[in-house]
Amino acid sequence: MSLPCRAQRCKAHAGDTAAPAGAVTGMSKSKERRLIRCLQSCPREHPANHRWGGLPGPGAVSAAPREELLSLLSPLSPPEQLRPPGARLEEPGRAGRTAALPWRAARGRSLPTAPSTPPPAPRRNGLASLCARLAPPTPSGSGGSGRGDASHLTPRGGAGVGAMSRRERGPESGPGGAEVAAEDAEPESPDQCLSLLPWDRFSAWLHCVCVVGFDLELGQAVEVIYPPHSKLTDKEKTNICYLSFPDSNSGCLGDTQFCFRFRRSPGRKVSFCCFLDQLDRDLPVYLKKDSAYYYGYVYFRQVRDKSLKRGYFQKSLVLISKLPYVHLFRSMLKQIAPEYFEKSEAFLEAVCSDIDRWPAPVPGKVLQLPLMGLIMKLRIPTYRDKPGTTPIVQNMHQADAQISMALPTVHEVDLFRCFCPVFFHIQMLWELVLLGEPLVVMAPSPAESSETVLALVSCISPLKYCSDFRPYFTIHDSEFKEYTTRTQAPPSVILGVTNPFFAKTLQHWPHIIRIGDIKLPGEVPKQVKVKKLKNLKTLDSKPGVYTSYKPYLNKDEEIVKQLQKGVQQKRPTEAQSVILRRYFLELTESFIIPLERYVASLMPLQKCISPWKSPPQLRQFSQDDFMKTLEKAGPQLTSGLKGDWIGLYRHFLKSPNFDGWFRSRQREMTQKLEALHLEALCNENLVFWSQKHTEVETVDLVLKLKNKLLQADREHLPVNTDTLKKLQTHINDIILALPDDLQDILLKTGTT
Repeated sequence: MSLPCRAQRCKAHAGDTAAPAGAVTGMSKSKERRLIRCLQSCPREHPANHRWGGLPGPGAVSAAPREELLSLLSPLSPPEQLRPPGARLEEPGRAGRTAALPWRAARGRSLPTAPSTPPPAPRRNGLASLCARLAPPTPSGSGGSGRGDASHLTPRGGAGVGAMSRRERGPESGPGGAEVAAEDAEPESPDQCLSLLPWDRFSAWLHCVCVVGFDLELGQAVEVIYPPHSKLTDKEKTNICYLSFPDSNSGCLGDTQFCFRFRRSPGRKVSFCCFLDQLDRDLPVYLKKDSAYYYGYVYFRQVRDKSLKRGYFQKSLVLISKLPYVHLFRSMLKQIAPEYFEKSEAFLEAVCSDIDRWPAPVPGKVLQLPLMGLIMKLRIPTYRDKPGTTPIVQNMHQADAQISMALPTVHEVDLFRCFCPVFFHIQMLWELVLLGEPLVVMAPSPAESSETVLALVSCISPLKYCSDFRPYFTIHDSEFKEYTTRTQAPPSVILGVTNPFFAKTLQHWPHIIRIGDIKLPGEVPKQVKVKKLKNLKTLDSKPGVYTSYKPYLNKDEEIVKQLQKGVQQKRPTEAQSVILRRYFLELTESFIIPLERYVASLMPLQKCISPWKSPPQLRQFSQDDFMKTLEKAGPQLTSGLKGDWIGLYRHFLKSPNFDGWFRSRQREMTQKLEALHLEALCNENLVFWSQKHTEVETVDLVLKLKNKLLQADREHLPVNTDTLKKLQTHINDIILALPDDLQDILLKTGTT
């Protein structure tokens, strides 16, 4: 067989359709020239035997041009299990350098090749690389079968690439190969992979458990870290020590529970259980983990003990986790902490062993968590749940007489109890949190400060609060100077403090909430007016909201009357919290619906999506265009509140919360466009397209389609499994439509 010259080939394709862009982007002229020059260097047969676009048969090509072609088509090193016997390993570092330059050759010369080996070995080495890039390997035991039938092209189980696990695909190499391998390492079931090593199940819920005590010489010190292999930097240990104890002036006698949040040290290695991040995508946006922060859940005990020099027993049991499941871990500590203070470390080891038997924290499933003879039943919400609803977990006794405790929620706090001291101003507080304003909560104890901060953050749900927040903050915190400096404007953060020192240090902050002891009132609370900041001098100032902020919206008297009536009728605090949570939800949804509607209009029409072009881009967000939509489709359609909605929106568009929300929506819509582009590709006759183009362009097409499948799997694109299977079938059909000799190359390892 012979190849037409470049002029003939260009003439033959003058009327052909263009290659699909984006997924099937045309090659650059320089790359095309190099590849065709390599092909044309092969010996030609008589024109009568020429088959359009075909490669010369086996043995008709000299070794050097064929090897150059393989080096251009497959610059990536083959997987270890596909390396033929006798083939030499590449030089250290060569694979990494080559992988960084896919489909690229050195200017004016071919890419460097591996050291010389017996004739068959270099060829098979290059072929293995090409085949490894084209498709996932078949199950073990089906290796080099040569140019088999179509059954060799079918992935295991008949699923597309998107449905395959890393073990089925084998290790990927090439640009971003390490990242692809890490991100594609999805277990077929979470529990299956969680049983690989001890403490993997534990790590899915907690990072570690710490015991912090008070030493007369050292002060607070971490006495125990369990499991012992858990890693904490010195900076993290210092933060945990100071944040696990109330301030000296708090006077918290007895048992106290609270939580804190602190930054993880940069440069930390990700734990082995990072593959559980796949579960994160099913969570509501406000429950997604923030890898930059840890939560600390504290059970602190301070009681008189004359046998100690200090005269008091002071110790904290602390659960360190990346999960914001406040109610779950608070309930856990109530069960285990009192018993731990009596039984010490042997009991703590037994508790951790129980946690290491827990199932993975899968959203949407009713989970049963054994804990020292108790079964906790709970359900983690998913993004599919209707906002404001909590599926009820039935409380049932187990057949083996174990006690069962059903948790109604894993993350919610008692809103009414937290807002009770200032509930006349809840609407203004909602605006301050929505706009990401700097806010300080001054409370008499860590319990009150942490619960109030968490209540503030949750009041804009289902929006995620995108700024930093610290439920409990001390003068020893590593970010103390950053957050209290007067040389710049206060950052967008919510701080919960108890030390009287902050009354002076943070006096320049624009919004301060002063609360007293949180107690459910037996009578209707008296209305407290908003106070000026200059009146806040010490922590002994009266409870209230100290700010010069003027709300954009008129005050909603109905919700205040409804809550007051509930207090008079002695309505349970749980019911009051449900009313308050529903009010915040309706207010937030009324505010965000116009934004959702406008952002949805930025999506291109589906008819604009063509397989022969790159996926279309989203239109730019225009503040002026959005403001024009508010006249006819503003919040007045769903809310009866009057006020300066336009001013509130203008302020919100400059806030971190809008930036975080819009980035999330932009990412979702971009993924949707990629998914629609995949569907458009599946509906085209790609085999017919490949038959009208050269083998070089066809291989380029196959590799681009393969990358599309990997992208769908890696980024979890919202694509139907049938679509992925159909695209995989297209790839298989294209390969089978190639000349026999090229099929032989692609099927040499028994895979495609």
